[in-house]
Amino acid sequence: MTNIDDVLDSEVLAQSEDAQDEGNTVSALAAGAPIEKSNPLGYKVTLLSSIMLNLGQMLGAGIYSVPGVILNSVGSIGLFFVFWLLAPLFALGGLMVYSEYASMFPKRSGAEVVYLEQAYPRPQFLVPVMFAVTSVLLSFSATNSIVFAQYALTIFDVPITPARQTIIAVAVCAVGMAFVALSTKWSLRAVNFLTVLKVLSLVFLVCTGALVLGGFTHIRDPFANFRSPFSGSTSNPNSLATALVKTNFAFSGWHNAFNVIGEVHTRDPVRTVRKAGLLSLFLLACLFFFVNVAYVAAVPKDEISNSGQLIAALFFQRVFGEGFAAKTLPIMVALSCFGNIIAVTVGQTRVLREIARQGLLPYPTFFASTKPFGTPLAPVCLKYFLTVLVIVVLPARDAFNFLIDLSSYPNLVFNAATAVGLWLLRKRRTLAGLASSKYRARNIYVSLYLLSAVFLLIMPWVPPEIGHGDVSFWHATYCVVGLGILALCGFYYWLWIVVLPWLGGYAIVEEVEELEGGALTARLTRKYNPSVADIDNGEQQPLITST
Repeated sequence: MTNIDDVLDSEVLAQSEDAQDEGNTVSALAAGAPIEKSNPLGYKVTLLSSIMLNLGQMLGAGIYSVPGVILNSVGSIGLFFVFWLLAPLFALGGLMVYSEYASMFPKRSGAEVVYLEQAYPRPQFLVPVMFAVTSVLLSFSATNSIVFAQYALTIFDVPITPARQTIIAVAVCAVGMAFVALSTKWSLRAVNFLTVLKVLSLVFLVCTGALVLGGFTHIRDPFANFRSPFSGSTSNPNSLATALVKTNFAFSGWHNAFNVIGEVHTRDPVRTVRKAGLLSLFLLACLFFFVNVAYVAAVPKDEISNSGQLIAALFFQRVFGEGFAAKTLPIMVALSCFGNIIAVTVGQTRVLREIARQGLLPYPTFFASTKPFGTPLAPVCLKYFLTVLVIVVLPARDAFNFLIDLSSYPNLVFNAATAVGLWLLRKRRTLAGLASSKYRARNIYVSLYLLSAVFLLIMPWVPPEIGHGDVSFWHATYCVVGLGILALCGFYYWLWIVVLPWLGGYAIVEEVEELEGGALTARLTRKYNPSVADIDNGEQQPLITST
C-alpha cells in the first residue's frame, strides 16, 4: 500500500516517456486512478474491434424504434430528415472533443470518467463522485432489452403484455451480459459477428426502400409523403428537444471505443479509436438517413407517427405482407438489440471498473479485480442487477421512452462539463509548459458539442403540444428525476467527503493497492488528526468499505 502521489509521480514520468516515443506529450495534471503499466484486461482491441464496438452500440434499438416518436414530435417529414442530419454533426463535435482528451490520457480506459476527473480536480473528488454515482445508477441496458422482448413476441405472434415483456427482457439481458462476464475475446467476437448481420440488415432495408421508390413493389405512391415536406412542422421547443434526444439516442455509441482505449493493441491507440469513430459515424449517418427514406416511402405519415417502437415491423408488413418476409426484419431487430447489449456492456463495465479504481465505489478492490476470468466480472453483475431493477419497476407502457429521456438528462450535464473542461485543461497544460495535442479539437466542434447539450437541458421544460408528448405522465418528469439523481450525488459527496471527516476529525487520503494479476486501484482512507490518532493508535481506516 503506497501513497497515490508517489505512484502518480513515477507513472506520469513513465507515461511521458512512452508518449514522447509517439511524438506526444502526455501528463496527468490531477490525481486519480493509478495508471496500470500493463492492462490486466489484456490488449485484444484492434481497429476492426473498435469500429465494431461503436457500430454494435449504435446499431441497437434506435433506428428501428425511434423514427415514429421523432416524426410525432416534429410534425413534418422535412423536419424529420433535418434532425437525422443534425444528430451526426453533434456527435462529430463530441468525437473531436474525446479525441483530444484521449491524446492526453491514452492509457486510461473509461473515457468521460477519466476526462472529468482530470478537468475538474477541485473541489477534490466532487466531479468524480457525481459522475460515479450517476454512472452506477444509470448503467442499465433496459431499453434494448425491452425492444428485444417486443420484437421477439412479434415474431411468434404472441400478444405483448407487461409480464411477457419483462420476463423476456430480463432473460436476454442475462445471456448478453454473460458473454462479457466470461470472456473478453468471445464477447468481442460476438459483437463483430452480430454487427456484420446488423449492417447487412440496414443495407437490405435501404435496397428495399430503393425498390419501393422505383415502383417495383405494390406501394402505389411512394412519393406521397415527400410532397409538401415541411407541412405540419412544429416550433415547440419541447417537441424539438424530444426529437433531438431520440436521434442522439440512435447515434449513441460513437464513443464506445474510447471506453476501452487502454486495451487497444496498436502503436497509436488514440489514432485508432478516432479513426474508428469517424468511420462508424459516417457509415451509420448514411445508412440511417436512407433507412428513414425507405420508411417514409413505404408507410403513410400518420401510421409512422403512431407506430410507437414498431416502425420497422410495420414497414415490412406494408412491403411484403404478413408472410415469411414480415418475420425476417423482427428477427434482425432482435439480433441488433442483443448485439447492442453486449457492446454496451463491454464499454460501460470498463467505466464502472475505472470508477472503482478511483476508490469511489464500496469494495473497490472487488470491483477493480479481473479475477477469475480476466474480465470485469463484478461491474457486469452490478450492471445486470440495475438493469433488472429498472425493467421490473417501470411500467411497461412508458418504459422505453422514459428510459431514453432519463438516461440522457444527467449525461447532458456531464457532456457540457466535458466540453468546458477541455478549455480549462488546455489552459492548465499551457501554463505547465506542455505542448498542444496533435488531435486538438477546433473550437467550433467544442462549441457545437456544448450548445447541443445546453439546448437539450433547457428545452424539455417547455410543455409539449397536445398529442405530441412521448409519455403518458408529466412531460418533464425525467428532467426532475435526472436532477434528483445529481442532487443525490451532491448529497453523497457532502456527507462522505465533507461532513463526516469534519465530525470525525480526519482527512481523506488516497492510497494505491496492487491486486493479484497486476491491477491497481486507489482507496480512500481516513487519516486522523494527531489528537484523534492518539486515541485510535494512529491507524488509518478505509473511508469506503473495502475487501
